[in-house]
Amino acid sequence: MYVPAHFDEPRAEVLHALIEKAPLGILFTNGKSGMDANHLPFHLSRDEGRAGVLHCHVARANPVWQDIASGDEVLVVFRAADAYISPNWYPSKREFKKQVPTWNYRVAHVHGRATIRDDERYVRKVIARLTKTHESPQANPWKMSDSPRDFIDMMVKNIVGIEVEITRLVGKLKLSQNKETRDILEAGETLKRRGDVAIGEAMLAAGAAKAEQG
Repeated sequence: MYVPAHFDEPRAEVLHALIEKAPLGILFTNGKSGMDANHLPFHLSRDEGRAGVLHCHVARANPVWQDIASGDEVLVVFRAADAYISPNWYPSKREFKKQVPTWNYRVAHVHGRATIRDDERYVRKVIARLTKTHESPQANPWKMSDSPRDFIDMMVKNIVGIEVEITRLVGKLKLSQNKETRDILEAGETLKRRGDVAIGEAMLAAGAAKAEQG
């Protein structure tokens, strides 16, 4: 990924937070059958390994877990939010006319090594972690024990785990940081008014940070 210096986000804690807020990642592999991409929800364990470990599971019918081998390098891409940016939202455009459209976004690229975990105990642990995380905001959270045991046992047998030990994190927060502070702030406010709240607030934070730096 091309990352100009003004869009670079090297802090692991920021990228970990992005992954946790946008856990549906794209797992890119290059196995025996060639390139493949799978969209999967991941659980991040920040304190495992050198830079964290990602955990997920796939259907046993999905060939990806047999197409790659433990130790293979993989890439997982997480995208938090994105939005089109019109040049008309920049005050400087109205003065100088020298602006063009762009697209802003926040992404984390996770490079790592995969381990295939065809292990019922591991799979149950991953399911429990994902369920706890994503059911906790519900008024009446679903639990695995809500379903008949034989049904859950059957579902678990049809799942295979994949673990990704993170070897490198690459972050790109493209929030118009290469523009004037007033341009960043007005475009951020415009996005919020249009309903693109997440990317709008991220741009406002970037604008505020730039203003503090002078």
